[in-house]
Amino acid sequence: MDTEIHGMLANIWFFIIGLMLFLYVILDGFDLGVGILSLLTTHEKHRAVMMTSLESIWDANETWLVLLGGSLFGAFPLVFAVMLQALYIPVMIMLFALIFRGIAFEFRHHSRHKLLWNLVFGYSSLVASLAQGIAFGGLISGLGITGNDYQGNVWAWFSPFSALVALGVAAGYTLLGATYLMIKTEGAIQRISIGQAYLAAILEIVIVMTVVIWAARFNPYFAARWADSASGYYLNFCLGLAVLAFMMLTRALRRRFELRAFFWSVIIFLASFAAVTIGYYPYMIPASITLLHAASSSKTLIFMLSGIGFLIPVMLVYSGYQYLVFRGKVQMDEHAE
Repeated sequence: MDTEIHGMLANIWFFIIGLMLFLYVILDGFDLGVGILSLLTTHEKHRAVMMTSLESIWDANETWLVLLGGSLFGAFPLVFAVMLQALYIPVMIMLFALIFRGIAFEFRHHSRHKLLWNLVFGYSSLVASLAQGIAFGGLISGLGITGNDYQGNVWAWFSPFSALVALGVAAGYTLLGATYLMIKTEGAIQRISIGQAYLAAILEIVIVMTVVIWAARFNPYFAARWADSASGYYLNFCLGLAVLAFMMLTRALRRRFELRAFFWSVIIFLASFAAVTIGYYPYMIPASITLLHAASSSKTLIFMLSGIGFLIPVMLVYSGYQYLVFRGKVQMDEHAE
């Protein structure tokens, strides 16, 4: 009975951490995407509008990353320890990029000469996106772990597969950023964003399909899960949903359906995230550490659940209220077009 309860609690926390990760990827993903897109414009007034669209929300979006790290440390300390040991370099690069990104955002607002801070903000956004992608790619490609110990070298996370995943994450964030700018802007910026969304969407769906096929080709466990009648059905459903979302996204972009374009961009991420989760479940670190093996004691999980069960609804309500208050278009002088 105790084993069943512990397994149920571990699965609940697996879902909660997955939810936190997904919320972070979507909410911080689009503002990282806007940062990447800011590198592609030389028009300072356009860039100012792009930055203004993020002013009231960007720092709150990163709260989910802090909550995710704390929850992972408490609920699955073994995974937290092994991941930091194996992925120390990309994680540190990501954190420094996010720090410099925040500094650049604030300093740009008060600076008379904005070029330096524009570049720091844009490149920090790009580096943070690539670091997240390469860490995730290194994780799902498998790390050199024997028992509970990391046996790989300091560069084990880097491979052609992880580099492809990093490119996919950057393309996905760019897609989210472009569809977000569709909602928040008008005129020239919106037209440019639609074109950028098209290109990012094509690149993203190609990379998603390539990553899934690559994982099935070289990872025996993922291939076995795909071949299984039950899990294979859900995997095929997720891939079909990603393709459908891509088709609906292109339709929304063509007809300039602003909210629908962002919605279908999120669905592409959701379908991709679900496919990876289903393909590797119940492993948290593929072929090495399962969620039951990594989970804390039942008492710890229950204690944390009592706190997080209150905190997550509060954060969701706050975030929803924040987006409601700051809804609407960011205006730009017509002469800027």
